[in-house]
Amino acid sequence: MSPSTQYEWQKRSMPEAARTRPTSARYRVLGLTFLMAFMMYMERGAIGAATPGIMRDFHVDKITMGWSISAFNWSYAMFQVPMGWLADRFGARITLACAMFWWAVFTAGTGLTTSASSLALTRFLFGMGEAGAFPSGSRALVRWLPSDRRAFGQGFQHSGARLGAAVAPLFVMSLIAISGWRMVFVIFGATGVVWSIVWFAYYRNYPQEHRGVNAAELALLDYNGGPAPHLGNIRRSVPWRRILTSSDVWCLSTVYFCYGWVLWLYLAWLPTYLREARHFSALGAGLAGLPLLGATVANVLGGVFSDHLTTKWKNVRRGRLSVAIVGYAVGGLALLPGVVASDPAWAIVALTVALAGLELTVPVCWAMSIDLGGEYSGSVCSVMNTCGNLGGALSAVMVGYLATKLGWTSPFLFGSGLCLFSALLASRIDPRRAVSQ
Repeated sequence: MSPSTQYEWQKRSMPEAARTRPTSARYRVLGLTFLMAFMMYMERGAIGAATPGIMRDFHVDKITMGWSISAFNWSYAMFQVPMGWLADRFGARITLACAMFWWAVFTAGTGLTTSASSLALTRFLFGMGEAGAFPSGSRALVRWLPSDRRAFGQGFQHSGARLGAAVAPLFVMSLIAISGWRMVFVIFGATGVVWSIVWFAYYRNYPQEHRGVNAAELALLDYNGGPAPHLGNIRRSVPWRRILTSSDVWCLSTVYFCYGWVLWLYLAWLPTYLREARHFSALGAGLAGLPLLGATVANVLGGVFSDHLTTKWKNVRRGRLSVAIVGYAVGGLALLPGVVASDPAWAIVALTVALAGLELTVPVCWAMSIDLGGEYSGSVCSVMNTCGNLGGALSAVMVGYLATKLGWTSPFLFGSGLCLFSALLASRIDPRRAVSQ
């Protein structure tokens, strides 16, 4: 059945009451992307929680482990742009399903590694496929949420990521105590296979193609009731020249680089920091999940605040940047007491506030990438996320060196400086200057 015929069938077959009361397929789509982010960051939190055990089993130090962990970030960053282009060209249905199936295979493969080199190789291959997940996930929501709910949608999706990373330390530490760190990755891999099948079966690139969407829901999604275009009509050339010469895209990508550096300080190294510098027990290091619980709430709030202020002020730039600047400033300032406080409890509180402030900026950054990209948002998101993961790759390596050579205070001070710099740089972004114009 062609998209046009299917849409006409929908209109005729649905009773009048169903056409006046919007269906809720959009929330199921959003929920699936939340689960995607949750699973991905459960795994990222798991690698941080399992790091002490992996270092012990493979007989490596922090510097070698940092290089092994960063292999994922390097390939993840390298393949962001190609995967974002694929999402724009072929749609999020197939690209996200394939990305998550790849994720599942190499997540399970992580549990089969036997040395630092095999871990690095597996993580590198792992990152190649996973690179398509967030650009495709963000691209998937462009047509499935109203334009005035973009920041909320990005915040809700990415809150799944932080919730996954938050629950990972305690969950992984408990599972490691029972069966060892390898089984964790096998279990995560199996769940990824299930998710990729469900996504491909349920999601459609255009809401008009979905049998569970009625005319009233289409109206909420800013559609005029027309059928979805044929695939051949949407394979337009991506305006790479305008994207790569846009000062707004590069400022946004730079602040996201800084965000990625600080985020991976938490994801890859916080459990080790708590054990070595704060002398927590192995299970006590599971408290590394507390800052990520705060981040989960902040992700949603950042999107809600941004959408509310944008609507209230009728100014998308002011509504986006006010949240971003405050968030980066809070992150930079709160990191300082987080690392110098003598009381471990107060240190955890400050580190939680710092990450929560930083995470307020995440839905705003992704919403601005959609504002700037429009129908090419997969490509713009991929450029921004490339820089974010380059920051993460450098963080995984640099923290190992800094902590070894200068002590654990130095990486947190460096991260604070990156946050404050980002607060200043974010003020130069104007999301109204879309690359598609």
